Amino acid sequence: MQLKRLFRHLLLPHWWMLRAFPQQLLRRVEEAIAASESAHGGELRVVVEANLPLPDLLQGRSTRARAIELFSQLRVWDTEHNSGVLVYLQLIDRRVEIVADRGINARLGQAFWDGVCRRLETAFRAGDFEGGTLSALSTITLALREHFAAVDENPDELPNAPLVL
Repeated sequence: MQLKRLFRHLLLPHWWMLRAFPQQLLRRVEEAIAASESAHGGELRVVVEANLPLPDLLQGRSTRARAIELFSQLRVWDTEHNSGVLVYLQLIDRRVEIVADRGINARLGQAFWDGVCRRLETAFRAGDFEGGTLSALSTITLALREHFAAVDENPDELPNAPLVL
């Protein structure tokens, strides 16, 4: 366990970190997800978390492990066409992880997702939470539109509103 990481998560108030994602930005992200999903057969879920849970910190859990846990808990994997994508934004560590269901990952590969994550982290370090997030969603939309064309019956299987933990 890294003490510096532990102190950041314990000492920075949850509300302070969430200033980066005010209600107006959360609404814009929700609108971007709805528009995105109308253009392809994928399902997007965005999770914004300021502080990691204390047990995760004490175990030295990585942001990737937390993202995979949320992918499972939120049932992002449980879409009809195996086309769920979780975008996990961990604000204190300023880390981003994207976990894609096997149907999408087989076509796009981890290198694509890692590239989107690193560009988003760069935007976060520059303080551009809105531009970075909306740009990442746009990049994901273009890729999903190319590999998962919209179908006639395209039910909205996951909530479009970002989940703030």
